[in-house]
Amino acid sequence: MALDKTPVQVIAEIGCNHKGDMDIAKDLIRVAATVCGAHVAKFQKRHNRELLSPVEYDTPHPVPSNAYGDTYGAHRDFLEMDVDQHKELIDTCKEYGIAYSTSVWDLTSAREMTTLNPPMLKIPSATNLHYDLQNYLCENFAGEIHVSTGMSTGDEIAKLVQFYADRGRAQDLVVYSCTSGYPVAFEDICLFEIRTLMEKFGTTVKGIGFSGHHLGIAADVAALAIGRSLESEGKGRFSHIERHFTLDRTWKGTDHAASLEPDGLRRLCRDVRNVDQALAYKGQDILPVEQVQRDKLKWGLS
Repeated sequence: MALDKTPVQVIAEIGCNHKGDMDIAKDLIRVAATVCGAHVAKFQKRHNRELLSPVEYDTPHPVPSNAYGDTYGAHRDFLEMDVDQHKELIDTCKEYGIAYSTSVWDLTSAREMTTLNPPMLKIPSATNLHYDLQNYLCENFAGEIHVSTGMSTGDEIAKLVQFYADRGRAQDLVVYSCTSGYPVAFEDICLFEIRTLMEKFGTTVKGIGFSGHHLGIAADVAALAIGRSLESEGKGRFSHIERHFTLDRTWKGTDHAASLEPDGLRRLCRDVRNVDQALAYKGQDILPVEQVQRDKLKWGLS
């Protein structure tokens, strides 16, 4: 017997894997939607002069081979899309039937992106202690607010959830189990953190998700099984799986190596959809598919 489940959404995190090129960004949307079957295409929005100190902005990129500018700030600015370009990306998402989202790293970016009224906005692990930013979203953004918990302590996560609850926004909050690293070794994925989040906060927030930076797709299917098992126990809803997405893992840039290429994301979406159907209890002792074999093969019935 299948549980009454809302489908788990797969988020293709394009981030900055477009290399600053709108044509590539739009092609990533198209492929994620029509080839892979993802539910959401997610980007990033940063105001680098606000986010970075003058020293950070003017320092060269730590990995010159990945740099798109002479300084880290110039590199980040090269990869940045402005508000009008994000409007184009939203229109492209609508064209291909996939939801749009973006991470917002700073207050200016949050103000800009709320004007576009997307269905969801994301707070990355790096800025999940930026409460002025999150308070702005609580007061000015009506959609879902998604927050990753990488490089965060248990106390910080509890404070984060309480922050949204105090503002009446916990039921719009999706909290992600996440290990911040690019890529993350299997022993550092720590999938049972999904259990921790669901047992502590699952019935308070709208959903619990998994944001992975590992290689392959086996861990994502395991995350699905853990989350759905806890959901069947009444410990909230397991709602999203997020993976970085690129057209070519050998491209220049930091995130490509920890991203899925189109066939990998296609397989992930397929496996999440198929395994989710398999995560069910029998509705009767002998299923119809078994009855034919029972009549034909079962010893001792006559």
